[in-house]
Amino acid sequence: MKKTATNSIYFMLKRSFDLLVSLLGIIALSPLLIIIILILKFSGEGEIFYLQERMGLNKKPFHIYKFATMLKNSPNLGNKTLTVRNDPRITKTGQFLRMTKINELPQIINVIKGDMSLVGPRPLLSKSFEKYAPEVQSVIYKNRPGITGLGSLVFRDEELLVTMYKELGNDPVEYYKTNIFPHKGALEVWYYNNCCVLIDLKILFLTFWSLVNPKSQLVYIILKNLPIKPTSLTVAGLKNL
Repeated sequence: MKKTATNSIYFMLKRSFDLLVSLLGIIALSPLLIIIILILKFSGEGEIFYLQERMGLNKKPFHIYKFATMLKNSPNLGNKTLTVRNDPRITKTGQFLRMTKINELPQIINVIKGDMSLVGPRPLLSKSFEKYAPEVQSVIYKNRPGITGLGSLVFRDEELLVTMYKELGNDPVEYYKTNIFPHKGALEVWYYNNCCVLIDLKILFLTFWSLVNPKSQLVYIILKNLPIKPTSLTVAGLKNL
């Protein structure tokens, strides 16, 4: 992405679009949000929101909002950075919220505040950020982190992949380090170099498309020249290990 006046216009348009869509979205989704808040309040441990510090624009930390899907003491239980399918730390309601990605909706608040954008690199924990290669670290957060992005689209089945790898008797942390992080990094560099209004609109469309067609590979048709996904990052590839 060349640093020209055109980019200033892009970022200004993007911020305006984020604000407009987020404000309209929070109004339109208010009935659903109220229902989820009530369910969380009167089920499980009664926790509604989960706040966690993440890396933001220009590597400045902020607190991300999510619906609570795990036990209060989950940071001290099991693996602190990886979550697998049927993780005992996840509540029953949380399983549904995570599968449908509804747990991410409160990040609309982050968008309105200016911490995040609708589209961008996923905001990471500082420990996870440090696992990226230096060339990824240097550019990834020159854009605001997003509710959705290339990493979210391509790795929609991330928890399933990590779970399968673990069930094969392997170390999921090592799998993340040697397989998932390098490809996620390549995707984030591609986004940095190609981001524009049209790319963002395509990613938003693909995000909604993937909700109803979770196994769709349309992302590789609509977004040309994406880094090729290794077979080790596919369900079929893991089954052949």
